Amino acid sequence: MKDKLTGIYYGGDYNPEQRSESVWQEDMRLMKKAGVNFVSLGIFSWALLEPQEGVYVFDWLDKIIDLLYENKIYVNLSTATAAQPAWMTCKYDDILPVNKDGLKLSYASRQSYCPNSPSYKKGAARLVRTIASRYKDHPALRMWHINNEFGCHTAECYCDNCAQTFREWLKARYLTLDKLNAAWGTKFWSQYYYSWDEICIPKTSTAFINPSMTLDYRRFMSDSLINLYLEEKKIVNEITPAIPVTTNLMNGFKPIDYFTLAQDMDIVALDSYPDPSDSKTYHNTPLQFDLMRGLKNGRPFILMEQAVSHVNWRPVNAVKKPNEMRLMSYQAMAHGADGIMFFQWRQSQRGAEKFHSAMVSHNGDENARGFKEVCQLGNELSLLSELKGTYSNNKAALLFDYDNWWALDGECQPSSLTTYMLLIEKYYSTLFHLNIGVDIVPINSDLSMYDIVVAPSLYMTKPGTKELLESFVHHGGTFVCSFFSGIVDENDGAVYGAYPGLLTNLLGIYVEELNPLNRDEKYRLSYDESHYSCTLWSEKVHLRGASCIGHYESDFLNDSPALTVNSFGCGKAYYISTLPEDSLLEKVLSQIAVEKDISPALSVPKGVEIACRYSDSKQYIFLLNHSLEDQFVQLPASMTYFDMIKQQTVSQGITLASKAIKILR
Repeated sequence: MKDKLTGIYYGGDYNPEQRSESVWQEDMRLMKKAGVNFVSLGIFSWALLEPQEGVYVFDWLDKIIDLLYENKIYVNLSTATAAQPAWMTCKYDDILPVNKDGLKLSYASRQSYCPNSPSYKKGAARLVRTIASRYKDHPALRMWHINNEFGCHTAECYCDNCAQTFREWLKARYLTLDKLNAAWGTKFWSQYYYSWDEICIPKTSTAFINPSMTLDYRRFMSDSLINLYLEEKKIVNEITPAIPVTTNLMNGFKPIDYFTLAQDMDIVALDSYPDPSDSKTYHNTPLQFDLMRGLKNGRPFILMEQAVSHVNWRPVNAVKKPNEMRLMSYQAMAHGADGIMFFQWRQSQRGAEKFHSAMVSHNGDENARGFKEVCQLGNELSLLSELKGTYSNNKAALLFDYDNWWALDGECQPSSLTTYMLLIEKYYSTLFHLNIGVDIVPINSDLSMYDIVVAPSLYMTKPGTKELLESFVHHGGTFVCSFFSGIVDENDGAVYGAYPGLLTNLLGIYVEELNPLNRDEKYRLSYDESHYSCTLWSEKVHLRGASCIGHYESDFLNDSPALTVNSFGCGKAYYISTLPEDSLLEKVLSQIAVEKDISPALSVPKGVEIACRYSDSKQYIFLLNHSLEDQFVQLPASMTYFDMIKQQTVSQGITLASKAIKILR
């Protein structure tokens, strides 16, 4: 679908219904001063739009959409289905969700609906059709915003509707009870099913619940939430086929398979709220940006929500210090964002989010630091329209898979300390510190454009994964795999024969024994004539064609392989059987990058991030100084660059102040 807004999206959630109309004109003046061109509207307005069943009131929404358009501000119009009205909840007893303990939850908050409630879905569809029909021809409408943060507060429901719908989902997946019983291993603990009606849902039980059932229930709930999105999207597509459709995804969100959801999103949107007091923020946050870009095969996304300063829901809500909001915003752009938005325009006066920062704070002071930074950013972004639609061109990829996440983090694993995101973040942050650009892709991706593919955990090996990886390495790629991989099939059933199962030939090893380490336990290993520590995990590895490039020096694993490499076709496959200290993992990945001739566009000092976007004829280099000190970046003498914010030519070198950024063309 063609994007009708040519510049970078800039603005935020706008909730004018929470203010008197006397404030609206002032909002328009301040929005223009700040460079706002795009707002999300009506997200939590269902109760005002439909005060009684089938009775709609649109006068206030008509006025504000007209006013925005008069001021050349365009609208991301919400379907308003994220919180149903109280009258609806009181009238229909199937709407409220039920938790794992069987407790029906209250509606004194938001998103208090079961995703499989027929009454909720019927009411939502009626509302969406009414809104879409009313505003389908309005010139301010540029995008549809479906619901809000699907699954944020009701990621799972355990009501009777969900139980029945789950059984229907299982019938479609397995076709027969024999296949389900085999996949779930129901002969264990006398769980065998002779009728579909006997299948329960994984509520709180007497002991550990079958992990295969739990995995399928996570898949089912993900599909249930995605289906809510699809039902609304179908309606707006029918009425406004030329208007792009999105919904806002969340930073580090586990319950929904975003790769599946994104297939039906015209543009991906992300809500990102990193903790400014967390030292890991600056390298964990771009992981999520790269994931958003990867959801649509490298296409840009919108940062739909972020905080101007502090949030309202942490134990201590730290503020973003001067220039940090700007730095984080440009980091999103460096990793593929075509829009920078906030929650929200004006700080709420009442409700649970009244202490959440906003573009305009309670005091309304135009000279306040936050609003001045908002204006600075907005006016800068107006100079950067040519960046919209540009793409990344990375040669390294990191495999990401929600089924692996759900399964690996389940109960009854060898170590509860070994979590999926811990490994993902470890490998990603190492590549980040090396300034090696990374695409985050699903495990069924075309890998032919990459030189290096990293799999921080392939605990579950799905059908087709073995063949995909073997083809990648055979044709010259380098594959890096971590410990506890190739352990189970797609139903979380352990493989028989040698670990790492289907990956054995590719990696050229056989894992005899898994040896997880206690929280404070460390082993030693030797690599490249140096000694390092490792934590979390170790394994008894035997070579079956691979070469040992690093060995353990501790306990019963002394002298056995810790790091291996296997030549396979024209490429190589590395296996790292433990969690090495940072310096060792950085050394290994750096050596691999050098071998594959992958390096940053410029040499930069420590603490400076470099990332690139490309058009067909231009390269855009983002330099972001995350350090607390000024940093000098030497530029090649043979090249001249254009500073896109300062609008001037630069050469030889530049000095980046602390928390400063440069975009060089």
